[in-house]
Amino acid sequence: MKWNFPLKRNTGTTKPRKTKKREWFDALLFALIASTIIRGLVFSAYAIPSGSMEGTLLTGDYLFVSKISYGPRMPFTPVQNPFLESTITKYHIKTYWDGIKLPYFRLPGLTKIKKGDIVVFNKPEEADPAYDKPVDVRTNLIKRCQATPGDVLTIVNSQVYINGKAAPNAEKAQTSYQVITSGDMINTDVFRDMNIEVRQQIDINTYEMIIPKEQLTTFKGFSYIKSVTPVVEPAGSYDAAVFPHNERFKWNEDNFGPLTLPKIGMSVPLNQENLILYRRAIELYEHNKVELAGKDILINGKKTDSYTFKMNYYWMMGDNRHNSLDSRFWGYVPEDHVIGKALITWMSIDSAKNFLNKVRWNRILKPID
Repeated sequence: MKWNFPLKRNTGTTKPRKTKKREWFDALLFALIASTIIRGLVFSAYAIPSGSMEGTLLTGDYLFVSKISYGPRMPFTPVQNPFLESTITKYHIKTYWDGIKLPYFRLPGLTKIKKGDIVVFNKPEEADPAYDKPVDVRTNLIKRCQATPGDVLTIVNSQVYINGKAAPNAEKAQTSYQVITSGDMINTDVFRDMNIEVRQQIDINTYEMIIPKEQLTTFKGFSYIKSVTPVVEPAGSYDAAVFPHNERFKWNEDNFGPLTLPKIGMSVPLNQENLILYRRAIELYEHNKVELAGKDILINGKKTDSYTFKMNYYWMMGDNRHNSLDSRFWGYVPEDHVIGKALITWMSIDSAKNFLNKVRWNRILKPID
């Protein structure tokens, strides 16, 4: 018997060659899919929009944010444009469709969030029903983690304490000072050159200024400066803007707590006072219905005197302590809001400088710590 094997390729039929348009379409589709996966699972770029982290990070810094450090978070709203803000134009046109909503899920990461990490996360304040925004399209923020789940946080005269021990302050942390001058005219170029921000002028001789640590000694030495003293809100002075926004807790941005951060599996007794501290987490972040019936507390219609948390929570604060909206104002950050860890500044632009001097070359590819 004779066997015949087709050892040669049949050249009688040829595969149609792709048109130029098809080649371009395939290339763009591959680039879109690859960039979406990389941006969603590995890292993304982030621009610093405000001065809340000055002088650690500067307005105009562009960062690489690692998503694999804490584990890539799967999207809550899978149908969205990953390259645009959640809303665009003055008409707030949505760039996502929330017809499909997925539950929170995170892949394993390389590490856990540690105190001192600089973290990018979605703004917890936008969990309020008035915003009506899924978690992953809420505004991105960047702050430094001060406390992790289970920690007891206290702020005394602007110094953070964790579990009774003073937390290390960032090397370039900033705060504000009351500055009294002799009344002589101050050259505003001095402020720009020394990166000093005037928050307010109280009277003709008195100002509140944010002054970088490295400039403080030089600034005090100017002949027209009579005194420079830190601004600290006194203990017991109630600030309604500060969490938990209730007069029972007379806290402010410089004197706060103690507050225990919720931890997954941690049970807390619930009473009229405790509920003020934890209701936001129980109701908005963990999606329960909370009601008060006289002195009784009802969760999902059932009377209860305790609650066990289903997520971990973190405390995030800006290094520029008197120019930062952070956990002191909207409370703890739930783990499902965490996006990733800031690793490196890859570009930095100073919008106040002229074209030739806009780039801060000394910050290019600078590691973040």
